[in-house]
Amino acid sequence: MPDHAEPPMPRTSSGTSHSASEQPPRRPVDAVLFDFHGTLAQVEDPVAWVLAAAAECGTTLERPRATALADRLVMAGRAGGPLPARVPPHLAEVWADRDLYGPSHRAAYVGLASTVDTGVDGLAEALYERLLSPVGWLPYADTAATLRALRKAGVPVAVVSNIGFDLRPHFDAWELTELVDAFVLSYEVGRCKPDPAIFLRACGMLGVDPERTLMVGDTPADAGAVRAGCSALVLPAAEAGRANGLAAALDLAVAEGR
Repeated sequence: MPDHAEPPMPRTSSGTSHSASEQPPRRPVDAVLFDFHGTLAQVEDPVAWVLAAAAECGTTLERPRATALADRLVMAGRAGGPLPARVPPHLAEVWADRDLYGPSHRAAYVGLASTVDTGVDGLAEALYERLLSPVGWLPYADTAATLRALRKAGVPVAVVSNIGFDLRPHFDAWELTELVDAFVLSYEVGRCKPDPAIFLRACGMLGVDPERTLMVGDTPADAGAVRAGCSALVLPAAEAGRANGLAAALDLAVAEGR
């Protein structure tokens, strides 16, 4: 045998050889589930967040002070931001329940903001109120086009989010509500991602088989949909206002000739 003979081709169970470059068949997609934060929308810039909330409290902050406060508030724990490095013991219970009960969500994030001495009366509450308003968020640049393309193709869509408040007013304000067939929010259904139950609930609300459903998100919790039988696409969250690579979902969900 020559020193550099090619290795034998792998064989299938029927004994026929196949190339290692062959791809497994792609699973059909009849519906798409989308995460909200980091997938369809992003919270506003932290400095803009602090400036706007302070203005609601009747205080005008200089930008350097607002920037310093924003850094401290984000570190303390901002909804839609990175997880806090430490949760004070007196907030541990509401923090654990924040995505299951609306009052716990508010108490957790207002409480975390209150650990920062801002010198502005009422700022912690005003910061939280920004979260509840569509003006405190920015849809990604490709969100509307992606949802419209899926609707045109007849692919039903659900928004599946771990969250403690209603997202529907945000979609109303962005004129996207008619493009979403179901909202599956953790505080309403009593389950949080990555629990398979929340994905199964979404599939049930859309009337689709989990095996023919794609979950699109930006965290390992979203990839938990695989345990419910769904496919999963995890995209890195982009900066506010930018495109977020959602066209990849269209490539998977909208087959030629659909």
